Amino acid sequence: MNELREVEVVVVGAGQAGLAGAYHLRRAGFEPDRDFVVLDHSPAPGGAWQFRWPSLTYGKVHGMHALPGMELTDADPARPSAEVIGAYFDRYEHAFDLRVRRPVEVRAVREGDGGRLLVETSDGIWSPRALINATGTWDHPFRPHYPGQETFRGRQLHTAQYAGPAEFAGKRVVVVGGGASGTQHLLELAPYAAATTWVTRRPPVFREGPFDEDAGRAAVALVEERVREGPPRSVVSVTGLPLNDAIRRGLADGVLDRRPMFDRITPDGVEWRGGSRVDADVILWATGFRPALGHLAPLRLRAPGGGIRMEGTRTAADPRIHLVGYGPSASTIGANRAGRAAVRDVRRSLAEDRPAAA
Repeated sequence: MNELREVEVVVVGAGQAGLAGAYHLRRAGFEPDRDFVVLDHSPAPGGAWQFRWPSLTYGKVHGMHALPGMELTDADPARPSAEVIGAYFDRYEHAFDLRVRRPVEVRAVREGDGGRLLVETSDGIWSPRALINATGTWDHPFRPHYPGQETFRGRQLHTAQYAGPAEFAGKRVVVVGGGASGTQHLLELAPYAAATTWVTRRPPVFREGPFDEDAGRAAVALVEERVREGPPRSVVSVTGLPLNDAIRRGLADGVLDRRPMFDRITPDGVEWRGGSRVDADVILWATGFRPALGHLAPLRLRAPGGGIRMEGTRTAADPRIHLVGYGPSASTIGANRAGRAAVRDVRRSLAEDRPAAA
């Protein structure tokens, strides 16, 4: 389909941030299919949650906040988070008639005519006056390179490929990464693996007490300050890891006995400067993700340092482009707030740009 279809706003992505943006567009009087469209490349509702490993139950989820306008109630903590959140997002899309189009791959966003954008997709070309980008990070896993990495004779995989602990039975596993995924992997793997080793670049920081909305807002503000200048850091880098009962047990029994980052990878494991080494069958990289923004490359939004400078949810280089679920809004609480802020800004910008009636 090559027909050029004009709308006021295109929302790219239907995870937490994209649905929050679509909800607030609806609330502001924008009609789906007429004034805006939501394009999602995933096969089903649920955003990145639908791809999480089955053993990540809802009770283990770190800081899931409800979407605006509909609480997530009576969720079974023992049920896989992919099922719980996928079903919740599905109910949400129908309750607010958001008409998400999927699976639709957004391939590129370019400059169009008359101040409009061109959004090239697997389902044709859209021509909006503004774009709310909510593509998240799941499609762009980050795995750092270390000397000797290509010589390792065992298996290397990223969190994005993790399917559960059973496949690591009897294996010696090195888990790399100090975030929530790394600790969850270690706690799950310990009963199955022959041995586990945890390595991180920085010493982990554990947080006591609940992570409520006030704490969430404070964390978002800290990340927001950083993203004004360049590439964002993760929200967990400023929140720390929740010190719950499972973490306490892991610390007590030595599963969460952290070692500093190794210096090189050998054919049979990892090695530190000075000769200390650990033999391994598997290296599991729980090293996070980077924003999936390749489709925006034609707009040249990046600053000389490589990051995208932001002014609120707008990119500094092009105020028509809003990034939600990016940097300070990468948490679920931040995504909700960013969706509302983006729509408020979009409404104002569209009203200012519209020609006055004769």
